Amino acid sequence: MSENNSRAAKSFDFGEYLRTETVGGMILLAATVLALLLANTPVSGIYTAVRDFEIGPHLLHLHLGVGEWAKDGLLAIFFFVAGLELKREMVIGELSDLRTALLPIIAAAGGMILPAALAFAVGHGTPGAHDAWAIPMATDIAFALGVLSLTGSWMPTAARVFLLSLAVVDDLGAIVVIAVLFTKHMSLLWLATAVVLCVVYWFLQHKRVTASWLYIPLAVAVWVAVHSSGVHATIAGVALGLLTRVKQDPGEHASPSMRLEHRLQPWSAGLVVPVFAFFAAGVPVNPDALVAIFEDRVAIGVIVGLLAGKFFGIFGVSWVAVKLGIGTKPESVSWRDMTALALLGGVGFTVSLLIAELSLTGEAAERAKAAVLIASFIASLVAAAILIRRGRKLANGDDNAFPNPSPTPGDETTG
Repeated sequence: MSENNSRAAKSFDFGEYLRTETVGGMILLAATVLALLLANTPVSGIYTAVRDFEIGPHLLHLHLGVGEWAKDGLLAIFFFVAGLELKREMVIGELSDLRTALLPIIAAAGGMILPAALAFAVGHGTPGAHDAWAIPMATDIAFALGVLSLTGSWMPTAARVFLLSLAVVDDLGAIVVIAVLFTKHMSLLWLATAVVLCVVYWFLQHKRVTASWLYIPLAVAVWVAVHSSGVHATIAGVALGLLTRVKQDPGEHASPSMRLEHRLQPWSAGLVVPVFAFFAAGVPVNPDALVAIFEDRVAIGVIVGLLAGKFFGIFGVSWVAVKLGIGTKPESVSWRDMTALALLGGVGFTVSLLIAELSLTGEAAERAKAAVLIASFIASLVAAAILIRRGRKLANGDDNAFPNPSPTPGDETTG
């Protein structure tokens, strides 16, 4: 009996368990709920003190609060993993075909522009509106994929790839916006240093160097250089992820991209994103605070942007792109499925909370973050309800659960 238990324990891979989007989404949700509880109970002072406790060397401006370390340091690992996934899909995955790759990119553009425009329009004329318009641009990768995996396991793999690609692209777009608009003091010397170090990283990848003792300090140096340049440090993770080799050489067990993703993804899903969410999501949600949110046009603009802007931006632009022949929708993904995916695009969370912290201060930032949480919660619930209902209909043999837009004659792209 003990031998069987021992074998079962050996066969259980905790890392593999953490790699599932369902588990990552649940841990993220648990961290968020815990943060909200702590921020709205008598121990809120302890929570705030821990979040703001500063640690690290004063050299190179690295004496930061714990919450800032989570925002600037840990999230760089998250974006490194996202960069690895995106490059793999673009080089050897489903996005290697140009027209197929164009659709999530175009959809992401629609899912960034329309939410930003709506947020700006709703909040126009109120303090903070000119700074907060970028908050609803992003889609949370971990949370959105977690909801999809939990309630839409019947969906084809192409649906997951589409949502992953869309989320990564608009998160990268949001990070570029952060780098351009929310960088107050940029050091060209440090930025040039970061570029040189990235070139060294690429050269080592090109020469098939695999020594981790060389890559780890190099990656840390890139992060320090980007952080010291004034550009948000998460850019370092994105850049290194996109520079990592994804094609497997003959005789190689796995490519560097696959090895790194396999090692780091559980840490990203099980620790990095939840810790960031824990320190970012602790906002007051008492009745007075909720009333203040719905009296704040900037916060309302964030909610409208994430719910209406994301849905119409992603679905509408995708439909137009397919009809014009600019992009190709995966045959296994129907327009009914695209409805749920577009709604999941409204799960802002991680990067939206990050932009809220960077663009606003004080109570305005707290209201904006609460608006992100409210909109993300609503988008998750509506998308989950649609996915569950459609899954049940399909299981019962009813493929007309949600009507498809009528395809035009000869249109083979409509699923």
